[in-house]
Formats: sequence, C-alpha cells, structure tokens
Amino acid sequence: MKCEPSAYTIDDLKRDKTTSWEGVRNFQARNFLRDDMQVGDGVLFYASNAEPSGVTGLAEIVRAGYPDRFALKKGHRYYDEKSTKENPIWYMVDIGYVATFPAIVPLEMLKETPGLEQMMVTKKGSRLSIQPVAESEYDIVVALGKKRR
Repeated sequence: MKCEPSAYTIDDLKRDKTTSWEGVRNFQARNFLRDDMQVGDGVLFYASNAEPSGVTGLAEIVRAGYPDRFALKKGHRYYDEKSTKENPIWYMVDIGYVATFPAIVPLEMLKETPGLEQMMVTKKGSRLSIQPVAESEYDIVVALGKKRR
C-alpha cells in the first residue's frame, strides 16, 4: 500500500494503531481492496513521492473490503454521486500497525534485489496505490527491512 508522507506515514499508523484505507479511486486498485485483501494479510507500507521512496514498515489487514463510506458523503472530497448504498462503487479496508523498519527499504534496493524482479512496484510506470505482492516477495522485503540500519 502506497501513501505519500504528507498524507499519512507508518509513524501515524503506529500512533493510531489502526486506520481505514479509503479514497482509492482506481478500478484496478479498488478490485484488490474489494476482492483480494483478507483479514490477517500482510501489508508493505510504502512511502511514495518521498526521498527516498520505499517500504517503511509493516501493517496487516484488520477488516476486509467494505464500501467506502466517504463515497456517499456529499461534500467530502471522496464523494461519488454514482455510488449508492445499494450499489457501492468504491471500497476500503482497515489496516493495523505491525512494525516500523529501522530504515527505509528504498525503491532502488527493491529493483536490485534478486527475487523481486516481477514485483509490481519495481516496474516502470507502476503507479497504483494498492498492489499485490507475492508471498515470496513479501518475505524478501521483510528480511531486507529488518536488517537495514
């Protein structure tokens, strides 16, 4: 899950313990939220548009996909007049804090690490805020994150 540090950080999640991940307005990313993310799934928390961009820590899904309540709230920046209670368009999940890495695992390191060649975030033009990660990729990134100083 990618987020710009100006919006929310792993330290914010540590403070809050849990948060909702709302406002996703891309259909492919919405489908990942709605269909694929399940309670207990691990999350790589990625700081995008940062110096450097990279994985800052770990979270987990604590509530699987459910309709994004802000899509129904008139005046809210995530409001969508086409979304209804009966036919929601947008979805969200809740995540919980797990760990902060001692140092960021930068994108350049991800790109250079064997076993991560197919990881979506390492591909040119990969801009989705929600991206699937294979279990083997997750394990490699966790190992990198735990040994960084």
